[in-house]
Amino acid sequence: MNQAQRDIKRKLRILNHAKEIGNIIKTCRYFGVSRAIFCRWKNAYEKFGDEGLINSKPCPENPSLRTPVEIEEKILYIRKNYHLGPERIFWYLKRYHDITISGSGVYHVLKREGYNRLPRNAKRRTTQTIRYEKQVPDHHIQVDVKFLIFPQPDGTKVKRFQYTAIDDATRIRALKVYEKHSQ
Repeated sequence: MNQAQRDIKRKLRILNHAKEIGNIIKTCRYFGVSRAIFCRWKNAYEKFGDEGLINSKPCPENPSLRTPVEIEEKILYIRKNYHLGPERIFWYLKRYHDITISGSGVYHVLKREGYNRLPRNAKRRTTQTIRYEKQVPDHHIQVDVKFLIFPQPDGTKVKRFQYTAIDDATRIRALKVYEKHSQ
């Protein structure tokens, strides 16, 4: 028995109960249904029969607003293989595939396909970030500036700027001190 058949059976039971006792107010109070809803069900049953008692959505689905199938397939692939949540899938698609979709859009795709909750035993971070490393000297250099203040014997202070450059490939450090911060 599907949901539509259960709805029809429940509503028919309420309508038949009201017909048997002849009092709509008592029936509505007994089943916890408002009189307006009861009257709507009664009119729909008289007009359309059993089909009028099926719950329907308030508006039809608009297929032009639905997420394209290719994007849905990528979302499901990422969820199955990487076990990411909707927000992380949204970031992943934006960064690696240049696909713009909202986090709620990803959530609705996952919910429609039955993947709306991550398993409890899923790790917190399943994708590892790969650090940029290129083993070519002078390809990537980190530069840092430190402000130094040296007190002089006469009580004045001299300000100097220490520049440190570290090569990522060789880890060689170059240190140089300048009087001005204009390098």
